[in-house]
Amino acid sequence: MILVRGISLGLDEDQQKCYEMGLRRLKIPRSQVLEQRIVKRSVDARKKDHIRFTYTVGYVLKDESQVELSIDMGSTQEKPLVFEQGTQALSQRPVVVGFGPAGMFCALYLARQGYRPLVLERGEAVEQRMESIRLFHEKGILSPSSNVQFGEGGAGTFSDGKLTTRINDPRCTAVLRDFAAMGAPQEILWAAKPHIGTDVLRQVVVAFRQEILRLGGEIRFGCQMERLLFENGRITGVAAQGEEIPAQQVVLALGHSARDTFRTLMAQGVPMETKPFSVGARIEHLQSEVDKALYGQFAGHPLLPPGEYQLAWRDKAGRAVYTFCMCPGGYVVPAASAPETVVTNGMSYHSRDGRNANAALVVSVDQRDFGNNPLDAIAFQEKIERGAYQMTGGYQAPCQTVGRFLEGRPGADFGRVEPTYALGVCPGNLAALFPPVVPEYMRRGIQWMGRRQRGFDAADSLLTGPETRTSSPVRLLRDQQTLVSPLAEGLYPCGEGGGYAGGIMSAAVDGIRVAQQIVASGRPVYD
Repeated sequence: MILVRGISLGLDEDQQKCYEMGLRRLKIPRSQVLEQRIVKRSVDARKKDHIRFTYTVGYVLKDESQVELSIDMGSTQEKPLVFEQGTQALSQRPVVVGFGPAGMFCALYLARQGYRPLVLERGEAVEQRMESIRLFHEKGILSPSSNVQFGEGGAGTFSDGKLTTRINDPRCTAVLRDFAAMGAPQEILWAAKPHIGTDVLRQVVVAFRQEILRLGGEIRFGCQMERLLFENGRITGVAAQGEEIPAQQVVLALGHSARDTFRTLMAQGVPMETKPFSVGARIEHLQSEVDKALYGQFAGHPLLPPGEYQLAWRDKAGRAVYTFCMCPGGYVVPAASAPETVVTNGMSYHSRDGRNANAALVVSVDQRDFGNNPLDAIAFQEKIERGAYQMTGGYQAPCQTVGRFLEGRPGADFGRVEPTYALGVCPGNLAALFPPVVPEYMRRGIQWMGRRQRGFDAADSLLTGPETRTSSPVRLLRDQQTLVSPLAEGLYPCGEGGGYAGGIMSAAVDGIRVAQQIVASGRPVYD
């Protein structure tokens, strides 16, 4: 496929025009084209008075040798994913622990190769999980085993369903196509910032479940792994719900919030280390004000998507403050997974038509803040979350308007921005939840970001916290090539919980990588 990049069209120009413009650059007649499609579309809003759409268009030609590629062109050849099967006979099906993006894609690809994986998921299937989350959001009744963090599809099922990633891996194309095949909007295949939306994603993960079952896999919900079984340096299975399940391969796709399992694994000798993560709060603005800041006079144009941003500031010491998981037209949601703790997250529906925009405004923390013991890194998060619960006296979230936060004054002067946190907010002092370095950098970041994006530092913008689950606080060590844990042959740390991903896309890609390694380890011979 020949790619023509940088094709620019005005907001009201017919999108089909991009194909003709690409052919003119290639200097070939339409009769040479076998296939054409939009590969990518993004908004170019660098000039607020001249906003454009920028396209990359792909062509499959009868004869590519006649084309001279210029600097704004390229070619690509999509290669199928390779699964080279090992010769060793495997008498037991692989066990995948966790059914978030990493576990879901690992199980799907194992099932496609005929390995009939067994998935153990501590939380509930989506249908039951939605009811558990509703009870928490409406009545404050928390299920520690099935909530925004745990359950079918993982934490991503109740977020914006963002599919953006910074990794450059050919498996990303396969992930996007799988999502589209399972019911996600087709636009994710070419949008510069693809997203699904939590309302659609709930249906998509059910389609993944059904496909894995159709291919011979098994999924047990409400089934938490209790410990690993291993001897003589090799995995022999797992214990779960009082049963010992034999297995020659175990995939630990735990998610970033499985703290009890992390503690169990550490007690069993699984090698792990602390890793940097970030903490802070959710910042809410009016979506209309974000649109004005990004699109100027074109704000509200029916063809423009709701405005979204990503801002970051870093000092010479390597500490950063940045926005993360920005949800246009979204909501701040209660995301606790343990009793008497408060955790926030953000989500949007596919339409992204809510009144507010929100994003995590977080500061990077590392061993300087919690030491080298993985248990201390976990305790660092827990202390913040318990402190928030104590500050409000319940599952309400502490909040502070930006003007007061910048001045160091507790409380909130509510204005245009109304809080969206389902369980209600309680004006307080967010700075008291964190080590001093965190609010210090949050204030620096807000001021810097306010200079880069008009209105970001508006006094009536709202901070609701704490945001603590940006990524796993620990990394389960594994070999870079085989992806196997040093503890035992056949044990595969995987995805975001293992410390090897940071979002839906990278977690899904890591799940596929682990599936490829399991296939390479042997062939299934079980009945």
